Amino acid sequence: MEELQARHRKEARDLQSRITQKKKQASKKTRRVVNDECEGLEKELKERQATEVAGLKVQLSGEEDEEGVGERVEGLCLGDGDGEVGRSTTVDEHDHDHDNSARNPGLPPTIQNTEPSTTKKPNRAKARLARRAADLDQQALTAAAEAQKLPDLKTQERERMLAAMKERGLREKEIRADGHCLYSAVADQLGQLGVALSVGAADGEEGEAEGGEGKGEGYRLVRATAADFISVHSEDFLPFLEEPLDEYVHKIRETGEWGGQLELLALAKSYGVDINVLRDFGRVERIEAGGVAGKVGGVDATEVREMWLGYYRHGFGLGEHYNSLRRVGG
Repeated sequence: MEELQARHRKEARDLQSRITQKKKQASKKTRRVVNDECEGLEKELKERQATEVAGLKVQLSGEEDEEGVGERVEGLCLGDGDGEVGRSTTVDEHDHDHDNSARNPGLPPTIQNTEPSTTKKPNRAKARLARRAADLDQQALTAAAEAQKLPDLKTQERERMLAAMKERGLREKEIRADGHCLYSAVADQLGQLGVALSVGAADGEEGEAEGGEGKGEGYRLVRATAADFISVHSEDFLPFLEEPLDEYVHKIRETGEWGGQLELLALAKSYGVDINVLRDFGRVERIEAGGVAGKVGGVDATEVREMWLGYYRHGFGLGEHYNSLRRVGG
């Protein structure tokens, strides 16, 4: 129970950090949506933790019952209790031998006392465990029935996203859900725009520095670009960080840490590309490159281009996910 509670406290702290970051990044237009999303995350975490605590309590109570039964049985076998077994090996032994000898004088007492007993007391501990198991099975069936009545959030979100894409003339290129989805989607979009993934690389340089399909490791270059920009312009990002800058940049560059609002801002400014993020219910969040001039990624950044990403909250097993969106016929 202590280990479970410790994990729950850590999950609560991590969630609070995420919520704080989301609220800091929210604008006046998106504040209400962000608040609703944060409330949903808190409610979901509390419900899941309550379910885990209840399950562990049931498991612990079952183990205590089994231990109690074992101790009582051991005590009876040793004759330490005041039960019938203790008495049968002392005073009653002589009485039973005498009575049986009177009824069957031809048999010795040791043989006559081996007649099996016809009465057996029920095991109350096993009965309680059986009832508890039956109750848990019934609760599981009830929960499954309730779950079937709940709306299918994944299907509903998918249908709304497809409708929003059709309205804007977009089609979707699915990105693998591996923790690098934001960076892989950006790499795919840069490939469509003809922008080199390595900032400062001129057109026609090595293929690994260019976007496009078939560059499975392109997300690494995009990660490095975001990490470099945040390091150089740390004064713009430090107010939004809840950990040391070096650790945060290391996670972006070297691990599978998910990307979010700060990374999108860094990438928009690094590549000189406005980033449109299509969300559920057709909402579009726009991160502008703003104020970037000169050659960026081998392209003249004075002509600001734009990319489209699709953001899913319920559609994938790992949680939040980004896909690349392309123009129909483009």
